[in-house]
Amino acid sequence: MTSVEYLGAYRLTQSDDYFKLGRDSVLLARFATLRKGWSVCDLGCGVGSLLLLLSQREGDLDRVGIELNPGAAALARQNLADNGLAGEILPGDLRDRTLLAGDRFHLVVSNPPYFRAGSGKSGGQARMDHTCSVAELCQAAGRLARTGGRFALVYRPERLAELFAALKAARWEPKRMQLLAYHRDKAPYAVLVEAVKDGGPGLEILPVHYQTQA
Repeated sequence: MTSVEYLGAYRLTQSDDYFKLGRDSVLLARFATLRKGWSVCDLGCGVGSLLLLLSQREGDLDRVGIELNPGAAALARQNLADNGLAGEILPGDLRDRTLLAGDRFHLVVSNPPYFRAGSGKSGGQARMDHTCSVAELCQAAGRLARTGGRFALVYRPERLAELFAALKAARWEPKRMQLLAYHRDKAPYAVLVEAVKDGGPGLEILPVHYQTQA
């Protein structure tokens, strides 16, 4: 079954068959550094939610999405077309080096599966990282981004050490970080991180974003 959600001026068609838009993606789209005319790639783009959210902030973008599920990729392509947005949605594995030329993008984004396979967490099958590890995700982003380009993603706080190690191994320097929490009396449930390819050291830690905030 399909449903429609309105993201400002844009119309997002979703399906019960694919992972739906969540608060994480909305906050990630707000968090990522973005400039007019930038080339942007969403790794594991699903039905194209992040590309629409980023387009709310800046309409003049070179948009590319990579999605393993061909049905979700087709719906992402439809969502761009329905909103009059130019872009390319590639069905395939983000680890496939032949899928896209490297050193191209100003910004790479991803809301990836971030529960470790077999961990027993309640993220559901769509949230388990058995199809692509964090190391493989960071390597793919590092290959696609130009020097000085940015990689913004949402991840789990308890896996920050693993994420930072994977970023460093792929030539990413973490530059900005923000924890997300439901309430002030609850531990953070997610973290937003933005890294710069071949960037210098220095990490800015932003105030915690609570779900009760606008």
